[in-house]
Parts: sequence; structure tokens; C-alpha cells
Amino acid sequence: MDKPLVTIICLCYNHERFVREAIASVINQTYQHIEIIVVDDASTDNSVSVITSIVSEFPHIQFLPLGENLGNCKAFNKGLALANGKFIIDLSTDDVLHLERVALQVDYFSKYDSSYGVLFTDAVYIDEAGNFMRHHFEYLIAKKLIHKIPQGDVFADLLSTYFVASPTMMVRREVFDQLQGYDESLAYEDFDFWVRSSRHFKYVYLDKALTYIRKSKKSLSTTWYVPGDTQLYSTYLVCLKALSLIRSERERFALILRIRYEIRQSVLSENHWDADLFYALLKQLEKPSRMYTTLSLLNKMRLPLSGIRQIYHRLRFR
Repeated sequence: MDKPLVTIICLCYNHERFVREAIASVINQTYQHIEIIVVDDASTDNSVSVITSIVSEFPHIQFLPLGENLGNCKAFNKGLALANGKFIIDLSTDDVLHLERVALQVDYFSKYDSSYGVLFTDAVYIDEAGNFMRHHFEYLIAKKLIHKIPQGDVFADLLSTYFVASPTMMVRREVFDQLQGYDESLAYEDFDFWVRSSRHFKYVYLDKALTYIRKSKKSLSTTWYVPGDTQLYSTYLVCLKALSLIRSERERFALILRIRYEIRQSVLSENHWDADLFYALLKQLEKPSRMYTTLSLLNKMRLPLSGIRQIYHRLRFR
């Protein structure tokens, strides 16, 4: 049986220090039927020169240097428009693939029918120097953020709880075709992708750590829930989408849990406008409890609470 083509879209923005290692981890995969598309989102460092030198050695790599910075969603869609693979991987070029990742994921995916659209795995977090930090699911379970790893119909689970490490995903091309890629109006892609894709496709988990995810001071996750966080409005917009997609009381409650969480984080991080939006959305789903009514009042007082949240977060999630 012919091996399916896998397209790996490598997104680069100011990854001069890491891009060579990331692309090498794609080139050196044990699975050889891979299409490599590198998109540089108008880096301001020396990334383009590094990528150009790699492409000169490996001319089968498609390189798309963008003339202006478009952000992850638009930049990925530019690469997706060139993709021919049956399966798609979205790789940030500060992350690194295990050399057997594609082979193992393709083999595991082949055991499931087309109703399964996304395969995800465990991951290892590394620091800027490549040193081990922790395993993804071991950490989530130890912190009691999850008790088990959901599979199958995970729409409600993804609404209420973060558990999928996006860099580990392999996605059937049909999923992106149905969704028409990432939503380019949003500041980030994964929550919206999870919600929209899981409404129509099932997820399957492969219990292997096949991606090394780099945590650095410039990682997108480090800008979450700081005063002025522009990503929160995108989260609100995704919650609005989810409101129109829920089909059961379980899914409705999952959305309530998500909105309650976003209210707490928005108030405590001094993102007052977003907190008001989430509170108004909560009122569409339930009569807010005394706790959330109080949080709404605190939000209107514009108290300096972000320092308290940062201390709690460091103690809870160190």
C-alpha cells in the first residue's frame, strides 16, 4: 500500500537560533514521504538567511518568505494553500520533532477511520538551551488539571479544559478543508481549531512523547493573562462560536466552565473590558452566582490585582 503524503508546514518568526534544528528534525524523519513547506512571517532577525542556506542544500523544500508580518493564522494558511498532503502538521520552528514522529503517527492513524480527524500525543517541554523541563501529560495530571486523557468526541472536554498540546497534532487534510484553514480574524489558532474541528471530527491519542516543545521568554504562552492581553478577545469570539455549536446540557455546562475561568483570569489580570464581555456571555447561559457577581463588581472598581494573580500562578504551576 502506498504511503500517504504528509505535509509539514514550518512556521518561522524570529527563530534564527532554532530554525535549523527544527527543519533538520523534519528532513531526518524516518518516514520519507514528506512535503516540507517553510513559511517565514517577515522575521526581523537573520531567520530568512538561515532558511535560505538550508533550502540551497535541500531544494525540495518549498520556502515562502512573507513580505509583511501576518500572524500565525494567516501565515499558516499561506502554507496550507500550497500543501498536497493527506495529513498536515503545523510546526513552529522553535520546536523539534522526534525522528520517528511522522512514521508512528501515520501508522497509528491508519488504524482509525475517517471520522477521526486529529491525532495528538504526549510532548516534552524543553528550555531555550534544549534542556528537559517536563512531560506534558505527567504535569497536567500531577497538577490535577486533568484526571484522564479524553479521546473520541472531545468537544465538551476541549471547551472546558486545556489538554491537547497543539504542536503534537497530526490532522487529516479533510479537517482543514472543512474548516477552511485557521480563522484569520483571530490572534491565535488552537482554541478555535479545537472547538470547530471537534464538533465534526473525533480525536485519538497516541501515548508517546514525539515532540519537543520549546518554552522561551518569547513564547506565545508567556503573554497570556497579562494586562492588555490581546488574545483574550479572540478567546471570547471562540466562546461565541461555541455557543452556537453546543448540542447538549453537558456541552452547555462545559462552556459555562470555560467562561467562568476566563472571567476569573480576566479580572485578576486587569483585562477589564474582556471580563465584562465574558460576564455578559455568562449571563446568557446561567444566572451568575454570588462569586461571579462579586468579581464583576470588583472588575468595575479597576483594582490592581495582576500581581496577586502572578504570585498565585507561580506557586500553583511552578
